[in-house]
Amino acid sequence: MARIIHAGETPAKRRRAHTRASAEALRLLAQRPSLAAGAFDAEAKDLVAYLALHLRGIGDTIEDAAQSWDDRNYWRKSEKLRADYRWAPQTADALEALVVADDWAAVVPVLLGLIPRFADVTIAKMTRDADHWVGAHRALVRRAQAAA
Repeated sequence: MARIIHAGETPAKRRRAHTRASAEALRLLAQRPSLAAGAFDAEAKDLVAYLALHLRGIGDTIEDAAQSWDDRNYWRKSEKLRADYRWAPQTADALEALVVADDWAAVVPVLLGLIPRFADVTIAKMTRDADHWVGAHRALVRRAQAAA
């Protein structure tokens, strides 16, 4: 009998995609010389919002994967997964709050804190262009206003 291969959309696959997108956005932000002074142009604001949205996506995939482990009674594995990635939704909340409040000076330390989280992601070639993050700032602000 042949082995069954699950080629569908899994939480781990989505998490890797969100992690890759976050690492690329963080790298692009790090290459901007004006960010050291805390000066954010429109594209940098979009990149920060794009990063926050992908961090939120990482958190969502963690809960999906942990629930799968819980269903199989692997509660230690699910709790370790939740603990290892607890930072993602917390950082997304912090970034979203700072973006909505237009507190761009406080965004830089949060971005610096993210660098070690994505240090193991190797980016040989950028796979995303500006079409992916253009308008992310406006979308994040609208979403926050709708939720309030």
